[in-house]
Amino acid sequence: MTPRTALIERATSETRIRLHLNVDGTGQSSVRTKVPFFDHMLTLFARHSLVDLDLDTDGDIEIDFHHTVEDTGIALGQSFTKALGNKHGIARYGSAYVPMDESLARAVVDFSGRPFLNYKAPEGIASMGAFSFTLVEEFLRAFSNHAACNLHLHLLYGRDGHHLAEAAFKSLAKAVDFACRIDPRVQGVPSTKGLL
Repeated sequence: MTPRTALIERATSETRIRLHLNVDGTGQSSVRTKVPFFDHMLTLFARHSLVDLDLDTDGDIEIDFHHTVEDTGIALGQSFTKALGNKHGIARYGSAYVPMDESLARAVVDFSGRPFLNYKAPEGIASMGAFSFTLVEEFLRAFSNHAACNLHLHLLYGRDGHHLAEAAFKSLAKAVDFACRIDPRVQGVPSTKGLL
């Protein structure tokens, strides 16, 4: 099998990103975004999706974390698009429920080539220090748009922002893991259209 890897380098006036992804990894990661909570979430994502992720993001965090989070989501999405290539043999769909103490998340993903995010979360969740809880949605939207995947991520209930965010990233990870797996029964592209 051809290695399913990607190297993405992205530079704007707001961020500089270098990201290497191996879809068929073991969950190893080296994540450096200068936003500690975000580093924690991306490390969890790699560990539970079993991808290998080497990421350096240098963003304008002196303004706020928005550009760093969004642009990293863009680069990660692009890396999946590149690494999955023609998507021959993939399962395509994945879903997972993940609890984190009082919180429960459900993620359902389809690497369909059609980007769409349906996101639901409890209202009024407090920030995790300087990391606004709303950035979780910004990351997911950027990832979905650039991975060209249909993503439904619902935080079904919970109170603690850290727990909710962790459940979100872990459920996304497990859903992505299942969707990206090679199914030996799949001949070519898993679509009646013949293209994803």
